[in-house]
Amino acid sequence: MSIVKVNPDNLYDGSANGLSQATVSNKLGLVFVSGQVDWSADFVVQNSDIAGQADVAFTHLKTVLDAAGSSMEKLLQVRIFVRGEVSEHMQSITPVLTKYLGEVRPALTGVGVTSLASPEMLIEIEAVAELAD
Repeated sequence: MSIVKVNPDNLYDGSANGLSQATVSNKLGLVFVSGQVDWSADFVVQNSDIAGQADVAFTHLKTVLDAAGSSMEKLLQVRIFVRGEVSEHMQSITPVLTKYLGEVRPALTGVGVTSLASPEMLIEIEAVAELAD
C-alpha cells in the first residue's frame, strides 16, 4: 500500500473524529501532518498562553514526523492557524518558531481564524515534509 496512516501512541487518538495524525505517501515520498495542538492524550489543553501551546504543538509535530520516518529538517511547508489576528501573536510565537524551525526555514503561512477545535485552543500547526533519505 502506498499510503500509510501514522498515529503515535503517546498522542491523542483522533480516530473517533476520522483523522490520523499523519498520512505518508510512499509513492510521493511525502508526509502530510494533521494540525497539531496542545492537547494531552485525553484532549485537555495544557497551556493557557499561545507560546506554551505552540511549544507543545511543535513537540507533537516532531513526534509525528519521527514516527512517520521524517524529521523537522525535512519540513517543506508549515501552516499555523492562530485564534485572532496573526500580527497580535507574532512577538509570542516567533521565539518558538525559531526554536523548532531554526535554519530549516520551510515555506510558512500564518492564518488568523475565529475558532479552533476547542474554546481554550489558541494555535494549530499542520505541515508537509519529505520522508527521510
